[in-house]
Amino acid sequence: MNTLTLGAARISYELRLYFRAGDSVFFTFLFPIVMLSIFAVAFSTSGNIGAAPDGSGGISFAAFYVPGMVAAGMLLSGVQNLGVDIAGEKGDGTLKRLGGTPLPVFSYFMGKIGMVLVSSVLQVALLLLVARFAFNVTLPGEPGKWLTFGWVFLFGVITSCVLGIALSALPRTGKSATAVVIPIVLLLQFISGVYLNFAQLPGWLQNVASIFPLKWMAQGMRSVFLPESFEAIEPGGAWDLGLVALFMGLWLVVGLMLCRLTFRWIRKDG
Repeated sequence: MNTLTLGAARISYELRLYFRAGDSVFFTFLFPIVMLSIFAVAFSTSGNIGAAPDGSGGISFAAFYVPGMVAAGMLLSGVQNLGVDIAGEKGDGTLKRLGGTPLPVFSYFMGKIGMVLVSSVLQVALLLLVARFAFNVTLPGEPGKWLTFGWVFLFGVITSCVLGIALSALPRTGKSATAVVIPIVLLLQFISGVYLNFAQLPGWLQNVASIFPLKWMAQGMRSVFLPESFEAIEPGGAWDLGLVALFMGLWLVVGLMLCRLTFRWIRKDG
């Protein structure tokens, strides 16, 4: 009980720190919203995607980019935010000082993951509000769609958090964390169907992207926000939600193993 109490206190503490850091708020909280706005405005005169030959039907570019931006926000909040944040805390000695206190490792992780979950919920709520009222995107009305959204979102955010904690061991110093983590995250976004239509990527690049979790997170979100007619253009011709769960589960296990092997209050070479 004391461990959970400390973890809850850490969540509140981490949230205050997060929203006081302007750069973190922009690049992990507001970035998907800014990118959705840019794509929606840039392609506003390009007609609808998936329209019939006579130009009727289809969806707007804003609606098409919503699932990718939701998935990108999940990855940014977990992998990028925690990867950079924890590496920085190692570099400035914060983790070393925490290691000398009675704070359990579980409470520390609980604070970080809880902060990401809360901020991610706020982020996706704001993103959907912008999509609905600024760009007139029609959101799903079926309860089943929102149930799918719920488990894909929760599963994806937790997996991203675990991978972010594991990735924080890669930078040699806190100052190099952004240079190490951000290119990885950016590359995954481009090959995983966030900024580009995944079905139009070369087959070999689709196969590479299918190894990583962001592709499956984006695919799960497409099953929620895109019409059923778009299912046929997926590489397998289906949303494959079973594979979405399987690959995110595999990466969650990999991330947990890496965290167990690599996380420590003090670097080995520190």
